Amino acid sequence: MIVFPNCKINLGLHIIRKREDGFHDLETIFYPLPVTDALEVISSKQVHFESSGIAVPGEAADNLCLRAYQLLLADYPTLPPVNIHLHKHIPIGAGLGGGSADAAFMLRLLNTRYQLNLDEARLIDYAAQLGSDCAFFIPNKPCFATGRGEIMTPVDLDLSGYSFLLVHPGIHVNTGWAFRQLAPQVPAQSLPSVIRKPVEDWKHLMSNDFEEPVFAQYPAIRDIKEKMYGNGAIYASMSGSGSAVFGIFPKNKIADIFWDASYRVFTIR
Repeated sequence: MIVFPNCKINLGLHIIRKREDGFHDLETIFYPLPVTDALEVISSKQVHFESSGIAVPGEAADNLCLRAYQLLLADYPTLPPVNIHLHKHIPIGAGLGGGSADAAFMLRLLNTRYQLNLDEARLIDYAAQLGSDCAFFIPNKPCFATGRGEIMTPVDLDLSGYSFLLVHPGIHVNTGWAFRQLAPQVPAQSLPSVIRKPVEDWKHLMSNDFEEPVFAQYPAIRDIKEKMYGNGAIYASMSGSGSAVFGIFPKNKIADIFWDASYRVFTIR
């Protein structure tokens, strides 16, 4: 069985406060985009994980797909051993949630393939145990996320009338470092109220708290955003704590922009 985990972007991202458990309360709008990995799972005689495409860092035993399998196995010991193959296409460490998507889609796949009959609420609970934004990829629909990112409220947001440009400069931004640069605060306007306004107004109303410190440390990321605005983007922002930057353009009107040859560029028309 093969599924195609997709990435997400953050439309606005505010860090509200630091929690006693060491995490941070945040608010953001998660929005899915069709840049995907490929995940195949088949029954096997023993559990095995392998990957292709972009190199996956760390040990195979620590991969979120395998951890998702083990999480369900603890409660459903009749799950058979599986052979997992992940073809990685979503840039890693880019603020696009690729690893989280892989884990959530693994839960969904196992639930369907082996008829575990888990409803969406149970799947979200399992996903939240694997990572702060894993839960989003269970419903995988635009939502307003709070808490660590696992408390989600659906939002009525359809951006299919626009085109997207997604650029990853190959820079790794350490998430822990990025959080340490911030002074948490409550934003002047809540994001659900902002996204109800025309997309043309978002540039002046919506922001990502991580941009200021990340742009100061990595000017090349700031330059990507500026180049998008200089070439017709209606709204542009860094996603998550970086380093990918997305631009929203009028439908089928993305300019032919020159990018550094080392950048990975995705066009969604």
